Amino acid sequence: MSIQRQHTNKRMSQIVIHQNTLYLAGQVAADDYLDRDAGAQTRSTLGEIEKLLDAAGTDKTRILSVTIYLKDIDADFEAMNTEWDQWLPAGTAPARATVEAKLCEPEILVEMSVIAAVP
Repeated sequence: MSIQRQHTNKRMSQIVIHQNTLYLAGQVAADDYLDRDAGAQTRSTLGEIEKLLDAAGTDKTRILSVTIYLKDIDADFEAMNTEWDQWLPAGTAPARATVEAKLCEPEILVEMSVIAAVP
């Protein structure tokens, strides 16, 4: 079985596809959103996820699982969920976990890791 890797560098691939399952590396907001609040960062992060899903030939309705990492779950959970609820089409909710985590840069408030089906 082949493994496809896309947008790869020395340390990681943004997309890995194996047996019609897509794995995205943890995604964060575009650089110009990092000085904004959790809602804006969530919107940007979801946009980055959508771009990668599209590049791999799938879409957000085929997300199987997502892990959401929040820098401060008490402060940012509601804002993240507001954006998530607006972005995700009704009836397509994936399995999901949301956890508080120390993220790789202090200005990052939200990171998401996605697994999706590829048609």
